Amino acid sequence: MAAIKNDKYEVPTILYEEPRAGEKPNILPYIEVSQDGKMPPVLFIFEYRQTGEFEPNSSGDPTEIVDQIPHKYVDMEHLKDKLPPHLNDMIRTLLGMKALKEAQKDGQVVLDKVNKNVERKLAEIKKGTEK
Repeated sequence: MAAIKNDKYEVPTILYEEPRAGEKPNILPYIEVSQDGKMPPVLFIFEYRQTGEFEPNSSGDPTEIVDQIPHKYVDMEHLKDKLPPHLNDMIRTLLGMKALKEAQKDGQVVLDKVNKNVERKLAEIKKGTEK
């Protein structure tokens, strides 16, 4: 991907991975950032909403009217770096997320379970290869 740059950031292209045969598509998009590039702290995305109304175009043919509604998406890592913890937690909870320390604690419980499962599987594989 050839990146187009503005003053500070590459202009992001939002991409989706192609699903492999028989697999469900990954619903999380990604943005490729060059080695020396920066992820923008805010993404601006237009929602195009059909209104159900029509007006004539330059040829007189009916053309559907589409509302363009701008949305802004902020990188939570950027906020974490820039805001005092209590304000960051306030924003997180307003967005329906847990406070950062609580989320990290809960995430560590999940990581510990994953690590135990990986260790168990590796031990099983090792036992199988020793026979």
